[in-house]
Amino acid sequence: MTNPVPTLTLHHGVTMPALGYGVFQTPPDETVAATVEALRVGYRHVDTAAAYGNEREVGEALRRSGVPRDEVFLETKVWISDYGYDATLHAFDKSAGKLGVDTIDLLILHQALPSRFDLTVEAYQALETLLADGKVRAIGVSNFMPEHLDRLLAETSVVPAVNQVEVHPYFRQPDVLAANAKHGILTQAWSPIGGITFYRDTGHTSTLQDPTIVGLAEAHGATPAQVMLRWHLQQGRSAIPKSVTPSRIAENLDVTGFELSADELAAIDALDTGRRGGPEPDAITLETFGREIPEA
Repeated sequence: MTNPVPTLTLHHGVTMPALGYGVFQTPPDETVAATVEALRVGYRHVDTAAAYGNEREVGEALRRSGVPRDEVFLETKVWISDYGYDATLHAFDKSAGKLGVDTIDLLILHQALPSRFDLTVEAYQALETLLADGKVRAIGVSNFMPEHLDRLLAETSVVPAVNQVEVHPYFRQPDVLAANAKHGILTQAWSPIGGITFYRDTGHTSTLQDPTIVGLAEAHGATPAQVMLRWHLQQGRSAIPKSVTPSRIAENLDVTGFELSADELAAIDALDTGRRGGPEPDAITLETFGREIPEA
């Protein structure tokens, strides 16, 4: 590994690299080459999802890379269409089959389903069974707001190890960060450099052009993306950057050579606008967002 990154220990003792390589919106025909390149430059954590449609290609990349399976932390997500106890057990089989693995390191629920929270609870109970059976090493959630966490924790027994949510300088979600910390749940940032702010109309300019971030990058001889990823790491978060460009794949991993001061971290915190880039968590319904996840 050319650019070793810190590891984080989940609340039940499993460790994982703090930076993961993300493949959200990476077309299947580009996923193999990009993921092989990520593994070549030193990533040892790959984040995918059933709904991304590229789990099979991530598995193929792992095999082509030559990196031993036990050196790569594989994370994937169950889509809402597969919620419910038996359906979620089968969702594991579909994901494991596509990835070509027997064990998934971290399996998480992709969204809360507020209108059918009974199915959300049943899905999480299936994750608890998979954890107890040794088929997954850790379980968690994604895009869960504090009220969703409270409801889930009241009806289940295993605290999620991870909550993967939108976190970047323009949208920090301090209430979610605090709720995660209260329960010992690791916050994992999707869109960690604010990518969602420059490919969707969110009312933002690009975080990559923000004067505060650009100034910090110049001061540290780093890129704006590296500054933002460093911000996440120093505040104890996991981050999942994505790129298919080899130079940026490597750049996003090379964030250990400088340190942001407390004042610099606070200056980035102060950029928060409170404006979400992704969908409102309470707007997620089966009617609007349901889609069939193919068999392995």
